[in-house]
Amino acid sequence: MAALDDFREETRAWLDLNCPPDARGPGDIPAGGTKLPIDEPDTLLWRDRMAEKGWTAPTWPVEYGGGGLTNEESMVLIQEMQRINARAPLTGMGVNLIGPTLLEFGTEDQKQRHIPPIVRGEVRWCQGYSEPGSGSDLASLRTRAEDNGDHFLVNGQKIWTSGAHYADWIFALVRTDPDVPKHVGISFVLMDMNQPGITVRPIRLISGASPFCETFFVDAIARKDDLIGELNQGWTVGKRLLQHERGSMASLVGGAAGNPGPTLQDEARRYAGDTGGRIANPGLRGQVVVHNMNDHAFRLTQRRAVEEARGGGTPGPITSIFKTYGTELRQEKSSLFVAMRGSDALLWDEASESQLFEDTRTWLADRASSIYSGSNEIQRNIIAKRVLGLPD
Repeated sequence: MAALDDFREETRAWLDLNCPPDARGPGDIPAGGTKLPIDEPDTLLWRDRMAEKGWTAPTWPVEYGGGGLTNEESMVLIQEMQRINARAPLTGMGVNLIGPTLLEFGTEDQKQRHIPPIVRGEVRWCQGYSEPGSGSDLASLRTRAEDNGDHFLVNGQKIWTSGAHYADWIFALVRTDPDVPKHVGISFVLMDMNQPGITVRPIRLISGASPFCETFFVDAIARKDDLIGELNQGWTVGKRLLQHERGSMASLVGGAAGNPGPTLQDEARRYAGDTGGRIANPGLRGQVVVHNMNDHAFRLTQRRAVEEARGGGTPGPITSIFKTYGTELRQEKSSLFVAMRGSDALLWDEASESQLFEDTRTWLADRASSIYSGSNEIQRNIIAKRVLGLPD
């Protein structure tokens, strides 16, 4: 314990000295890459300082740029960041999804080439899983990868590719053997997005944003040395990555404290004396209290699961519980944001007050959170089979 106490003291002193003022409290968390510049100098400075320490990925091995912290040390780091309200220095599919997957399944060459740029925030990743007609039944995917010597030629289409228009690289499931059962014959490959064979088309949503894209592959190149795991065994790799995705939703597994955005208490105080809002309604106040209690208990449960995972890694099928309950909490929170504003929540035009407009759009966008990353119905099936051990 003495060693951990010393680490806490050193960490606290370093954070106090090195976390810039504008990296504390609500704000943007960069996801890396070359196509979406960071406008806030303190956000960039914070990311670079943390990357130099390896604390953008604190539990990853030092030889790949990580911090090499133990699980206990990484939890101390998170606690000390939360103490000063520091935002995570880096987020995205690099640190949360493909990085942990590469550490588990990648070759030494793949780790050396891909992980250090992720840690430094130099590359942004997107995920090529879903296809038109292959969403919940992902194993029915049809995007083909044909052997062409030292590389594969990839042809097909992915959809709902989050952030593809900003991504530098994509990890994708592709069919490399069409003559075997559908769960077999799938491979997991990495592709450079900056090549003529890949076209991206954003999908505009009712929320007004375009985080999702259609992605088209016409003789796109995936190098053989960017095949992750064995040929035709990508289903195993792909499923494990989804566990990392579901486990990272609280930004604990991903490496740091989450984004401390506006709370329900903040909004309740804001609308306490406003006749246009509904926070004076005792029933609504009760819902806010219950939500806050459930949210706090949920985050403590996630933290316990991360602490109990061997070596600080991602828990297994239990992450489906996090995904299911976490997305429902998220939807409930955005609904309460809207409900407590009463008639103000009807503001829609961008000329309306910006925060009200953004929260109304967020409420709409959050309707999708129980669908993406595997719908909550799918998660409940996983919980029944893999966590509770119920029969099919």
